[in-house]
Amino acid sequence: MPVKERAVVITGASTGIGAACALGLDRLGWRVFAGVRRAADGAALQCQASPLFTAVALDVTDAASIAGATRTVSAVVGAKGLAGLVNNAGIAVPGPLEFLPIADLRRQLEVNVVGQVAVTQAMLPLLRAARGRIVNMGSIGGRMAAPFVGAYGASKFALEALTDALRVEVRPWGMHVAIIEPGAIATPIWQKSTQEANRMQDGLPPEAMRLYGKALEALRKGAAYSERTAIPPDAVVAAVVHALTADRPRTRYVIGRRAKMQAAIARWLPDRTRDRLLTRFLRLPDQP
Repeated sequence: MPVKERAVVITGASTGIGAACALGLDRLGWRVFAGVRRAADGAALQCQASPLFTAVALDVTDAASIAGATRTVSAVVGAKGLAGLVNNAGIAVPGPLEFLPIADLRRQLEVNVVGQVAVTQAMLPLLRAARGRIVNMGSIGGRMAAPFVGAYGASKFALEALTDALRVEVRPWGMHVAIIEPGAIATPIWQKSTQEANRMQDGLPPEAMRLYGKALEALRKGAAYSERTAIPPDAVVAAVVHALTADRPRTRYVIGRRAKMQAAIARWLPDRTRDRLLTRFLRLPDQP
């Protein structure tokens, strides 16, 4: 399919990696449908993009919103279908699992797991028509879970499984499914995560702070270091483009030197050795 006829849907495109992918593909001549939750975010993106760019209201946790976005896309692409779907929408819910509100755990999984499946189900007929490709935005946290972000890690582990299963299921139609596994990327998610961490900590009972206060403080310092050393989103955009266009796309794309180190650690080190290494790297206390 010529580039000018290729259409792609990108969820969670308001800011960060999603916005970078949407604008990057737009510059390459794709017809981009950028899923946003707020009209103001869509207008801001539209100002930076070509006339082919379309901001679409899309909340991955709302069935009516998904159905509406699918109708909008279908009305434009018609029988040509979709060449790509980038499932990028996601959130990070931090907190010690002992005190994590179950409602927050459900919200984490609803956005990062159930929402991805819901959007994929809605878009699959359009993707099948064009032998389109699906790219799921995972994380290196989907290979190596970190303490106090266990809910987020669980959602990304789940996305690994869904990617593997779906890749085989849609193979008979000449479709491909890949997952991107970035490490620390310089996007506004760090500010959002800090706000979420503050909200979480303010809601913890005194007993939680007595048990985990030192560890949470150490984790904050570790997160600040990760934010300072995060790499630009360009490498993620390049991986998404490769996954959507290459003759032989990969099934997994690990992004960043630190992420590649973590992938090697997760694969080769025994669990207890990895636990000790992670504890030392994050400077977590050995005693409460």
